[in-house]
Amino acid sequence: MAMRKKVLLMGASGSGKTSMRSLIFSNNPASLTTRFGATIDVEQNHVRFLGDLVLNLWDCGGQDSFMDSYLSTQRSTIFQHVAVMIYVFDIETREAIKDLGYYRDCADGLKKYSPEAKVFLLVHKMDLVRENVEGVLAKKRAQLEQESGDLAVTVFGTSIYNESLYRAWSRIVHSLIPNANILSKHLSTLAQACSATEVVLFERTTFLVIATSSDAEQDVEDPHKLDGIRYERTSELIKAFKYSCVRAREEFHSLEIELSEFTAVLDELTRNTYVLIIVHNPTIETAALKMNICLARNKFEELQTDSLFSS
Repeated sequence: MAMRKKVLLMGASGSGKTSMRSLIFSNNPASLTTRFGATIDVEQNHVRFLGDLVLNLWDCGGQDSFMDSYLSTQRSTIFQHVAVMIYVFDIETREAIKDLGYYRDCADGLKKYSPEAKVFLLVHKMDLVRENVEGVLAKKRAQLEQESGDLAVTVFGTSIYNESLYRAWSRIVHSLIPNANILSKHLSTLAQACSATEVVLFERTTFLVIATSSDAEQDVEDPHKLDGIRYERTSELIKAFKYSCVRAREEFHSLEIELSEFTAVLDELTRNTYVLIIVHNPTIETAALKMNICLARNKFEELQTDSLFSS
């Protein structure tokens, strides 16, 4: 029996909601997103994620007439049973005050009908900011946190042209997986068995990060100086590589990289996931890593089901 989670995607018309949805869930490259027209009313998609986790994605059109309807006659329908609300802000909008007003009204609707819902605010199209990108984002984050009042929010700066979108959506999806920390613990066990520096679990279709063997926020003591945005860059690169394979009518299964600095193996772990193993020990062979992945498959199939349906 599938677990269903309602994800509400909101924001002004032209903010980029449909483009990011297409990039993440339909494997379309950023270059194709210019073809999309405006979303009319609510476009619902049922995205099967991790096999038995179904994201009921409500992409809500951002035109004023639709927003007014969502906040009045459709209020209970739109904001009821929401697991996550994602509100997208165009960093270069000329109607920022009106956009903030709509956001506040959406937040009020969410607090009334789905008070336990998580809220993610995406400051989108950050690629259009040419100077002081961090400063612009910090100012916008402070403004949004103030406007949110006592509502807990997580703010990301995003763009469809770099890895930032994968970072944000990985965090969003991770928040929907109960007991994901159990997966992380067993990834740590797999890392020890492989003498690996790190092990990362990706969802098969979207290549969003589900769990890792290490804490991504604590790389201060990392002797290998791993890149802080390595997961998102990997997601972005693999998705691009998979798209190239499709165009060449080839099927992507696995990837092995052996360099002087490290060895990496990316392979199928379960029917719904891929695992990436990074090893800095030059004596470890890729064949040994692939054998450990093979031995771990049955256990992770069980763990994946447990993580979805245990609470």
